[in-house]
Amino acid sequence: MNSGLESADVRRPADLSRRFFLRGLGASIALPAFASLGAPRLLASEGAEALATTATGAPLRSAFVYFPNGAIPASWWPSGEGADFQFKKTLQPLEPLKGLVQVCGGLNHKTAEGGPDGAGDHARGNGTFLTGVRLKKSATDIRAGVSIDQMIARRVGHLTRFPSLELACDSGRRAGACDSGYSCAYQFNLSWSSPTTPMPPESNPRLAFERLFGAGKPGERKANLERRRHEQRSILDFALDDARSMQRRLGSEDSRKLDQYLGGVRDIETRIEKTERFGDARAPQRDTPEGVPPEFADYVQLMFDMLILAFQTDSTRVATLLLAHDGSNRSFDQIGISEGHHDLSHHQNRPDWVQKVADIDLWYVRQFGKFLEKLQSTNDVDGKSLLHNSMIVYGSGNADANRHTHDNLPVVLAGAGGGVLTPGRYVKHGSKPLSNLYLSMADRMGLHDVERFGDSDARLANV
Repeated sequence: MNSGLESADVRRPADLSRRFFLRGLGASIALPAFASLGAPRLLASEGAEALATTATGAPLRSAFVYFPNGAIPASWWPSGEGADFQFKKTLQPLEPLKGLVQVCGGLNHKTAEGGPDGAGDHARGNGTFLTGVRLKKSATDIRAGVSIDQMIARRVGHLTRFPSLELACDSGRRAGACDSGYSCAYQFNLSWSSPTTPMPPESNPRLAFERLFGAGKPGERKANLERRRHEQRSILDFALDDARSMQRRLGSEDSRKLDQYLGGVRDIETRIEKTERFGDARAPQRDTPEGVPPEFADYVQLMFDMLILAFQTDSTRVATLLLAHDGSNRSFDQIGISEGHHDLSHHQNRPDWVQKVADIDLWYVRQFGKFLEKLQSTNDVDGKSLLHNSMIVYGSGNADANRHTHDNLPVVLAGAGGGVLTPGRYVKHGSKPLSNLYLSMADRMGLHDVERFGDSDARLANV
């Protein structure tokens, strides 16, 4: 089975599994990096000059934002081509940032097509979006592939407090069967650290904020963090003493289990030491979010804000945000649509249903546009904007949800990648795997030795 990754940096499943369970232990606090303090030079001193940095030394960031159920093609795709293009209605909210956006036509995920597996296009669209592999159709025996964000995080994650950040505005089911015999894990996770290990996203903005910056009010977070570290070290010391006392009494199989356990303890120690090495700068001077807002638009914007803060403070350079799982049947009463999104997406060309789906598509793009405008208005350490120094994919794993197609997926690539991308265009790529785009993005993050990802057949040219 293709894991979705062919690279020199391949870790054992046990390592991935252990890190998956331990990665949530520990918060960190950070300020934005300041150019007056020599931030680009400091970043380069960590070996970042070839990994996840721009030509100026500012961090280069990648994010992947997923929206559900495809889009109405006639309202999505621009008119014209190249730099001479005009947005249609759905992408109109991106007009103020047209010069920092490129619409990518012709990209597909053939691995999401039904074939002998039959129904289940929502699970496949969601689960293959960042992995590019064929999913195993099972409710319990899951197998996907390493997702592109995790491939990048393995290589550049040591440069930041958090190797990656996984967020969602959807707290649905994570186990059992969800779509025609496929595990719910495929539909509620974008990120995968191994073919069998999803990276569950945080859907509570309060918990996401506390993970990034610590608990408490702005003036209390540093003390809370120090207290938490002390407690962690006390627990680790107790665990090590307890393990040593029993080591001589164990058989070979139990000794092996103990060695694996001690490996996990050492991982936690490394996490604490890494946090201490990055220092104790103050967190953003804003209150901790209360939790999930009642209005979906506020919820989405709050999670986008968490992503911006993570990038602004260089807490991570790789992130994913699942706006809603594919197959989501959320209603949009705030724009006068009481029917469920998924139900409407099977519109069978009924004009009134098509219009309602197009209105929902437009609503999602408006939220994304607000996020991009905030990125553009936030200065980075080199005087450029966060958006200039980022590569942000916005897309869906279904194209036309009415027919469950996975050709010509609706995909937008925002940002200039620090100057290595050529935005401000509508590019028709013919018929190419979406994984080719990801391979090109990984290349720009410094992963030049990766020859293949998912179902890629080459790096995507003309980006």
